[in-house]
Amino acid sequence: MNKVDFDFYELVNKIKNMSVNEIFFNIKKCFAKVHPDTQKSIQNFLNELNYWGTLDVLNNDYTEIYEKAKSLKEHIDDYVWLYNKLNDYSSKKLLFAILNNWYCYDFKNLSESMSKTFPHYFDLDLIPSFEDKVFVDVGAYTGDTTLDFVDTYKKYKKIYCYEMTTESMATVKENLNKYDNIVYLNKAVSNNNRIGYFTNDLIDASTNKLINNGNVEVEIVSLDNDLLEKVDMIKMDIEGEEYNALLGCKNHIVNDKPILLISVYHNNEDLWKLPKLIDEFNGEYKFYLRNYGNNIFPTEIVLIALPI
Repeated sequence: MNKVDFDFYELVNKIKNMSVNEIFFNIKKCFAKVHPDTQKSIQNFLNELNYWGTLDVLNNDYTEIYEKAKSLKEHIDDYVWLYNKLNDYSSKKLLFAILNNWYCYDFKNLSESMSKTFPHYFDLDLIPSFEDKVFVDVGAYTGDTTLDFVDTYKKYKKIYCYEMTTESMATVKENLNKYDNIVYLNKAVSNNNRIGYFTNDLIDASTNKLINNGNVEVEIVSLDNDLLEKVDMIKMDIEGEEYNALLGCKNHIVNDKPILLISVYHNNEDLWKLPKLIDEFNGEYKFYLRNYGNNIFPTEIVLIALPI
């Protein structure tokens, strides 16, 4: 057993021998030791996005910490399953770093796990070439990922860019206007076709997400219904809607076996839940994790699923 294995299973055994409340109080105690400026930054970040629960020490609100404790305790076997499914030690160390950050605000391992060599999503050690194929960018935002894709792989057959806000789509088109064979789709992606809603945040459009009652109407589609041709790579970063979007592209995953680049950090479940879903659809995938975020809180965590 190496150090990464030892550290991971030591944490697993700690969690298995503790109750949710014991884990919760341990996390609270560790948070109290974090530098006050960092504490404030973490609270502002969590409360602004409210993906993982709120945290407001002054008002005795520790919802986010309790939800992390609950996830660690209730799903520790799911995290062990994922650890054993990961195909390199960079991924395994990152999984440990995420869980240990949740458990005791471990910034060191999270910092060491950051991916800095290649562009966001496109790890050339895992995906060294990708020519004359179809790329689908779900959650295109400003077109930044598609620009990285073209810069990394140069040649492609076709690109589909999905973006639900008209303002962001205008930016996508402007940034990609010199490239050919790009299809722009001003739609949201989920598990089926319907009309949905979101509240448009013009200050930070990257956080726009589908909600039940919003002030903007949007067409929602599933990739299985909207894209009838074979696709070769799908990237998803859609603010927590990734699970439903994967449900809506089951046929592509089963039949086409595209490379999948999926954000798995927008809630307390996607880290294990999304790879399990993909594995249920098609057992012929290898899993990797990469960290394109920061060393304080695990964000921009990407699951890379490569067909065998």
